[in-house]
Amino acid sequence: MIIEQCLWDITAPKADSYPSLSQELTTQVCIIGGGYTGLSAAIHLRELGIDAIVLESQHIGSGGSGKSVGLVNAGTWARPDDLNGFLGETHGEGLTAALGSAPELVFELIKRYNIDAQAIQAGNLHMAHNKKGEEDVDIRYEQLRRRGVDARVLTGSICHEYCGTTSINKALLDPRTGTLNPLAYVRGLAKVASRLGAQIFEQSAVSRIEKSGDKWWAKTQNGNIGADHIIIATNAYTEGEWSEIKKTFYTVSYYQIASEPLTSAEAARILPHKNGAWDTRLALSSFRRDKDDRLLLGTVGGAAGKPKCFYQSWANQVQKSYYPYLPKFDWQYEWFGNFGFTQDHIFRVLEPDEGILTATAYNGRGITTGTMMGKCFADYIATGDKSRIPLPFKSLNEAKVSFPNLKSGFTELGLTLYHLGQCLRIIR
Repeated sequence: MIIEQCLWDITAPKADSYPSLSQELTTQVCIIGGGYTGLSAAIHLRELGIDAIVLESQHIGSGGSGKSVGLVNAGTWARPDDLNGFLGETHGEGLTAALGSAPELVFELIKRYNIDAQAIQAGNLHMAHNKKGEEDVDIRYEQLRRRGVDARVLTGSICHEYCGTTSINKALLDPRTGTLNPLAYVRGLAKVASRLGAQIFEQSAVSRIEKSGDKWWAKTQNGNIGADHIIIATNAYTEGEWSEIKKTFYTVSYYQIASEPLTSAEAARILPHKNGAWDTRLALSSFRRDKDDRLLLGTVGGAAGKPKCFYQSWANQVQKSYYPYLPKFDWQYEWFGNFGFTQDHIFRVLEPDEGILTATAYNGRGITTGTMMGKCFADYIATGDKSRIPLPFKSLNEAKVSFPNLKSGFTELGLTLYHLGQCLRIIR
């Protein structure tokens, strides 16, 4: 019987525990949120000799950082030329270059600090599921090659080999990228940050932030942190009415399902080079194997209002479409998460007041974007140089999304209809 539990809770190394805040402390930087951004910021701040305290409302990795697919991707969902159209050439090219280097930042951190993140830098595949998707792959390839990226377009038998299916005839392979266990990674970041001298407090939700004298104060139920700078690194899991940043994105849910461990022979045919993958569908499907040779499928969409069998039916249909050669097996785990979304697929960087920094709406690219932004914030705090941030700051009013709850609702409705079409084999 399938268990509604995140697989990474089972396969990640055991978590360290951190106390709850129960006193008043002062520091140079208070970081709210113990995910990719917050812990990367803590590590890079400590490397620069800057004191940091991390406040996590629940446990390390309990938000989106511990539930994601685990794809270490480069760039954004938007193509590089499209970013130039949204941001202008200078900022567009700067962001493309920064996010192109972000996977190496992730893998370098893992190697430097010996983090057991089950990481594989074998490249990821963008699989074209139809002719329109093949055109998109060709366009992305041309734009990446123009910028010096050693990407490859796979076709024919080599494409079938890499993807593990004859249902895909063209795919884009980006060698900069890869996969990891996201919960293992974020727990590893916490261990490193703690080892470097950052203080971490769990079960310490912030109820408000206020300025008193020359310091900002983050208030929790049982303690207070006074700091020169505050980094709000909560993104889609921002809690409490004190934070206006929730209005800068709308929330989209995602779903993951994992099979029981397959035999080595069965698993060897699925993404045999251990790449991660996702297709070009409007409601994408993601694919990967874990360290125990489970098949993991994912898509966007939430649980509300759907029978438990809805996504399992979707997964069965997708599996039969892409991997019909697999013998009968059982699905073992399924889980949901949330990410912050913007219509242009570009995250937002804000400085709501002097001394407060935040980034929101990673649009499903949190591992790389969050790790990068943590380092960028640390560098900016250390130097005061705004060029360390790969996007211009927006004001809260500029960044606010109109009718975010309505956008979330309409997005979820569209995704539900799309998946229903897949289950009924109306959409192929």
